[in-house]
Amino acid sequence: MPRQVHYSAAEYISATTAADPYLRPAFSAANRTRRFIWNACWAIFYRLSPRPFHAWRSMLLRLFGAKMGPHCHFYPTSRVWAPWNLICEDQVTAGDHAEIYNAAPIRLGSHAILSQNSYLCGATHDFDDPEFPLIAFAMEVGPYAWICARACVAPGVNVGEGAVLGLASVATRDLEPWCVYAGSPATKIKGRKRVH
Repeated sequence: MPRQVHYSAAEYISATTAADPYLRPAFSAANRTRRFIWNACWAIFYRLSPRPFHAWRSMLLRLFGAKMGPHCHFYPTSRVWAPWNLICEDQVTAGDHAEIYNAAPIRLGSHAILSQNSYLCGATHDFDDPEFPLIAFAMEVGPYAWICARACVAPGVNVGEGAVLGLASVATRDLEPWCVYAGSPATKIKGRKRVH
């Protein structure tokens, strides 16, 4: 099934903003202002907070529109590009330097884990369009899924319930539930025992 584009800059940003399409912004001024304020909050109140203050960081994310379930553990150096596009169920973990680039909504299921330096990439550019607009995809990481350290999930890829993406692997296609993947691009290695 083809990936569904959730946001395309070509539909929202007027061609009159710059003659050269490569110089056009990808988002509205309101969106950029909101992200500026969030980044200031992240730098001062989120990143500098003590490691055990998970509830504090969840509260900051909620203030900027994130839907956070109970007992989420987002560590101080984790990054969320747009909290208003983040939906977390209970007990979600984002480790040190984990990054969620969510120009479109990203949902993290119950007990999902993003390990250190993992990267969820929710946007890219339409390279078939001469104007090269940014396009973003809604994505989901299922319950009990684990994105291991330094692993990356490509735009529009969904991670099934209980799936594991191994160390430094790159998921370029949807990952089936309760399977272990490794490599670049990631391939299925074996099944995984269900944990519930």
